[in-house]
Amino acid sequence: MAPYFQTVKSFADVPVTDAGVDTAAFLDASNGVLKMFDLLGSTAFAPVQSDIKGNIAKVQARYNATPTQSATLEELVINEKGEKKRTATEGLLWLLRGLSFTCKALQNAQANQETELTDGFTAAYNVTLKQYHNFVVRPMFALAMKACPYKKEFYAKLAADPDGGAAVSDAEFNEELNKWLAALSSIVTRMQSFYAGGGHDKGF
Repeated sequence: MAPYFQTVKSFADVPVTDAGVDTAAFLDASNGVLKMFDLLGSTAFAPVQSDIKGNIAKVQARYNATPTQSATLEELVINEKGEKKRTATEGLLWLLRGLSFTCKALQNAQANQETELTDGFTAAYNVTLKQYHNFVVRPMFALAMKACPYKKEFYAKLAADPDGGAAVSDAEFNEELNKWLAALSSIVTRMQSFYAGGGHDKGF
């Protein structure tokens, strides 16, 4: 194996054209986020992982069923619009919310070297997912965020080679992480505008 960013598809490598965000590449990169949560090393994040995994599966199922009409995320949503049950559209919406939460949490950690993951994730939760969660779900997420490891330990896991090879340098790691975050943030912002502009989020 190799360090994290050498084993998963980066959001920086997801093609984005006038037609939209490449669906297959986006799903591939999203699956990499699940591996990141594995490295956080806490069972408290199981609900977060389960939610992201389930929503990836909903979008993947639609893509597998109608690949030609689902080449981009935008085309997938538009193609499903006339159907009574828009499972993939709802799944993608929630996936984007989960990715926004993850992105903002790590951006918080990157913006201030003194900010620990617990603080970064908590601040991100308050401006992303919290508004959509009820009183039952919120405590589950609060528990997960309190269970975050120290940033230094988590970053070391992301930079390390599980097979004992050389870890990537701090400079290389930060460059890759910042590229990953910038690309993810851009995709999430683009898709959120698409949903809002087309009324695709209504009912969800």
